[in-house]
Amino acid sequence: MIEIILYCPEIPQNTGNIGRICAFADCRLHLIHPLGFEISDKNLRRAGMDYWKSLDLVEHEDWSSFIRSEDRPQNIYLFTTHADKSFWDASFRTGDGLLFGNEGKGIPQEVHDWAGGRRLMIPKRNNGLRSLNLAVSVGIASYEAIRQISAND
Repeated sequence: MIEIILYCPEIPQNTGNIGRICAFADCRLHLIHPLGFEISDKNLRRAGMDYWKSLDLVEHEDWSSFIRSEDRPQNIYLFTTHADKSFWDASFRTGDGLLFGNEGKGIPQEVHDWAGGRRLMIPKRNNGLRSLNLAVSVGIASYEAIRQISAND
């Protein structure tokens, strides 16, 4: 299993799509607060997230709580446009965590510093564009990790 970690996501539709990916792919989803929205039955229904109750979800009060949590993955890769290493060059293993920043601000410097050499990027062919949508990035990265793990089983 791969674990997806969202750092303070802001857009409920993105988080909903990522939740759907996680439920479909049997990945655990970690949400690090504060969130830019409220998780409520009403909001979940509005976003079409009827699968939310079957999702393996762990919520964390903040970054410090996440780092101290026994529920967090030990090996975590930070996905960022500021990395030099492609995710194609990583060797993913069962239980790895894939960490993504939020839609507006990304990841703060302290988290970049914490990640050190475990920063990865999704290569882009058109350097004129800034970045992919968060849910698209999670889908691409999670299925590459699943592909690698499945090939080694």
